[in-house]
Amino acid sequence: MIDYLTPTELPLFRDNYRPEVKPYTVQLPVIKSGAVYYFETDSGLKYQVIFARKKSSYLEHIINFSVLSEEFEDEYSETNRGEIYRVIATVIEIIRIFHQQHSSSISYEFSGEFKPGNEGRKVSIRTLLYYRKARGILHPNWELEIQGNKVVARHQKSSRSISGEL
Repeated sequence: MIDYLTPTELPLFRDNYRPEVKPYTVQLPVIKSGAVYYFETDSGLKYQVIFARKKSSYLEHIINFSVLSEEFEDEYSETNRGEIYRVIATVIEIIRIFHQQHSSSISYEFSGEFKPGNEGRKVSIRTLLYYRKARGILHPNWELEIQGNKVVARHQKSSRSISGEL
């Protein structure tokens, strides 16, 4: 027996979620179901957001976002230019768009990099920020937890079995 859920059974965000600030304009993938998105901030920083499928399941995704601007030596440089709330709102908007195209997804995970000098912490300050934001906007049918330095959002029905004969 195959136990499938229809896409409408997996809403990701609360019905009343609205961004607190206006997201930046998002450059969508050429292919609608693509996994790479871009946006640029008012100060000229260009970001890339990638959704990678986990090897264990095509319905589980790792979200990676990074700065592409050449002025930074590496993608984890300090980039705070007072745009953090719009950057977060934009990443959330990208996740919303991605989930619309991949509405049967059952988990998302992401982590925040450690600032220099904070590497000894168990969980990065950025990861805690992401966790706090996700906790406030996720639909109640999603569980949220911190695993190491990762935030993992998992649909509560995701333990279902997708097996059987076709």
